Amino acid sequence: MTPWHLGPDAGELLLHTGVTGSAARMGHRLTIAMRSWQATVAWEEDRPSAVEVTVDLDSLEVLRGEGGMTPLSGAEKVLVRTNALKTLRAKRFPQAVFRSTDIARDDDAYRIVGDLEIAGHRAAQTVEVRVEAEDPWRVSGQAQVRHGDFGIKQYSMLMGAMKVADEVRVTFAATVAHDAG
Repeated sequence: MTPWHLGPDAGELLLHTGVTGSAARMGHRLTIAMRSWQATVAWEEDRPSAVEVTVDLDSLEVLRGEGGMTPLSGAEKVLVRTNALKTLRAKRFPQAVFRSTDIARDDDAYRIVGDLEIAGHRAAQTVEVRVEAEDPWRVSGQAQVRHGDFGIKQYSMLMGAMKVADEVRVTFAATVAHDAG
């Protein structure tokens, strides 16, 4: 099978944040889209043998915020984006990169283990992926990424009484034609 080359035209890559601290009720749980990313899946016969995903951090777009004392305004979305890029040190480290080291199959699901590099730090990461082998194939998955694993201090305000939760849920969904390559 030829390698798959996927990007935003094939699907979406989203980040879902939480809020923690004594003033957490005041904060928004955010859904953030990454608008520029590339994934390559190498194959050995009918099994994926390697996965690499590169995300351009500057493509971050705040889609919505749930909760909070007031709805998330357009100006607040811009401020959230600015703060997120600063927190990720995106000017110095403009990309996040995941490279698989092991892929294990369980029926229509895969457990992909690899190294994720963000903000100049590398840590082990596991991604759970489901595949529906129809035409087109539907691929979806998720991972839990922790700020602390990458030396990233979570954004906070009110002297730490409200801050972004350490764990961020990353989800993706894509469709791939059987003859992709």
